[in-house]
Amino acid sequence: MSSTTDVTGDTRVDGSVTIDAVTHVYGSGRDSVVALGPVSLDIAAGEFLVLVGASGCGKSTLLRLVAGFDEPTDGTVHVSGRPPTPGVGAGVVFQQPRLFPWKTVGGNIDLALTYAGTKKSERRIAREALLERVGLTGTEDRKIWEISGGQQQRVAIARALAAENSLLLLDEPFAALDALTRERLQEDVRRVSHESGRTAIFVTHSADEAAFLGSRIVVLSARPGRVALDISSDLPRTGIDPDELRGTSEYAALRAEIGHAVKSAAREN
Repeated sequence: MSSTTDVTGDTRVDGSVTIDAVTHVYGSGRDSVVALGPVSLDIAAGEFLVLVGASGCGKSTLLRLVAGFDEPTDGTVHVSGRPPTPGVGAGVVFQQPRLFPWKTVGGNIDLALTYAGTKKSERRIAREALLERVGLTGTEDRKIWEISGGQQQRVAIARALAAENSLLLLDEPFAALDALTRERLQEDVRRVSHESGRTAIFVTHSADEAAFLGSRIVVLSARPGRVALDISSDLPRTGIDPDELRGTSEYAALRAEIGHAVKSAAREN
């Protein structure tokens, strides 16, 4: 994606991310914990970067820094050439859905579409398309507490896809889903990222998920998280059936390389 327009009307937004010598520390004094860093990454516009590593290695911390929810202790993060602003320029999907419980499924989607600037006359069609994409057709009028945790997470994914942001940040969004739904949404997110050209950063524990989704895969070491492996994937992103792709020797080799790196990195420090 070479250019898009954010909510401020700025047309320079391209979705590139620059992480320069970033370190993040939780707490202070004797109780302080160095969670991350130093980490430096240049993520090109349109790239699908997967962050993978063992629990506690700083994957989610790094994602929060890119989203602008936290500030690095040292170093800098820039999105499209400037410091990130929470809620601007990126759609975010967390490990937990974080939906508005007083609204219906459709109401949650409509709110996201409203913030995205979708005209009122166009919201119904847009809402139905988003719900169909995540496998929730016909659930518009259901209350949030009436659907399962996995379905709630699918609503959260649809909400993040509502805006044509240049950057999509996903923090293990498929962990609570059944295997078939998880694979379907992996395919959807992979396709949407490619077709729209939006940049994506995806956090996972799974070497298999990283191999399937990533155009680039970064493995983080044990805390404090540092880059242990940074590789690009040559696997085709279009023109091949997902099941066929998963059955290739190239896919198996990439998955094995990532899995080995994750295990080795978890033993570091």
